[in-house]
Amino acid sequence: MKRILVVGSGAREHALVWRLTRDGAEVHAAPGNAGIAEIAAVHAVAADDLDTQVALAQRLKVDLVIVGPEAPLVAGLVDRLSALGIAAFGPSKAAARLEGSKAFSKDFMVRHGIPTAGHHTFTDVDEALAFVRAARRPLVVKADGLAAGKGVVVAKDADEAADAIERFGRARELGDAGATLVVEETLVGPEVSYHVVSDGTRYVALAPAQDHKRIFDGDRGPNTGGMGAYSPPPMVDAEVERKIRERVIEPTLRGCAAEGFPFRGALFVGLMIVDGEPTVLEYNTRFGDPETECLMTRWGGSAIPLFEGAAKGDLSAVQTTWDAPASLCVVLASEGYPGAYPKGRRIEGLDRAAEVAGVVIFHAGTTRADGGFVTSGGRVLAVTATGVTLDEAADRAYAAADRIQFEGKQLRRDIGWQARRG
Repeated sequence: MKRILVVGSGAREHALVWRLTRDGAEVHAAPGNAGIAEIAAVHAVAADDLDTQVALAQRLKVDLVIVGPEAPLVAGLVDRLSALGIAAFGPSKAAARLEGSKAFSKDFMVRHGIPTAGHHTFTDVDEALAFVRAARRPLVVKADGLAAGKGVVVAKDADEAADAIERFGRARELGDAGATLVVEETLVGPEVSYHVVSDGTRYVALAPAQDHKRIFDGDRGPNTGGMGAYSPPPMVDAEVERKIRERVIEPTLRGCAAEGFPFRGALFVGLMIVDGEPTVLEYNTRFGDPETECLMTRWGGSAIPLFEGAAKGDLSAVQTTWDAPASLCVVLASEGYPGAYPKGRRIEGLDRAAEVAGVVIFHAGTTRADGGFVTSGGRVLAVTATGVTLDEAADRAYAAADRIQFEGKQLRRDIGWQARRG
């Protein structure tokens, strides 16, 4: 039996742990969460506490470490583990710069001819403000560093772009992530998520998905870490997928190798499909959340060879198989999210929700209290369902979501709207 340590504490990590336990592994998680603790051993070690994570992996004598969130990857956890001979799934610190720095990733795309929106990089707030005011057109403002999905503003006009620059760059609303700002041209079209797993040379493509980042129905309101996702999206047909692989994935992996940091782990590319042409919005060097919930519930067979093959540099024998034709995930969030939110609100109906056919409930921000669960995060639960069709998956997910109650619960009612009936 494989002994695997999953680093992280969100619904993404819960989905990974769920998949691995189903595949027969002995799974540990650090720090894990209240839902993960129901099916695996959890250890109270912060994801970004590299010293203690390394010591835990050594003490447990694990066969494999899977690093879920971006912060420990950018900080170099995989490098630390690899130096000790511990197999680790995830990119090196050098390769994780593709996510850790928006400016680095945009320059990388330009160097390697990968399609992306035109951009300018600023370290001076006043220069950035002068640029957007002179542009007089919609622009996208991005904080250079990690910002938990909240460092991007798609501005409708110069005033909104200027406000984002002031908040990110001058007020440092996102801390040092806003020390450098990237201002991009706005692209119009459906946004999709495309994941591959690479061993440094080869790659295995996973099913495409589509995330919904805005807090409210109709893609309104501020960006969040993700309010739901589904797979597969209809706008990624065979021809679009071919273009994604040939124009984005393969030159990216070749570029990483040519620049001395071969990419191992999960590469998740956010893309805009403009008139059938894929254009890169951003790189992520780990699995997406909530996309992972959809991918892991759809996956067929054991996922262990996928993770182990990437970590050990040999995916030659791994092929993707999909048990479920479709999956859809609805995030239940706390009142006030993505701003300040209350904690400690009791969650009711989890058992009844889990009785809906095809449903798996992944925990994101919950803790145990008085024999049950209470809210402890902005995103609380990821209610995920599979189905023969996307409509069936959606019906199941929403039926389960409606059985779960906590004070102030908010959710989007239109996840998958670009692909569902009506």
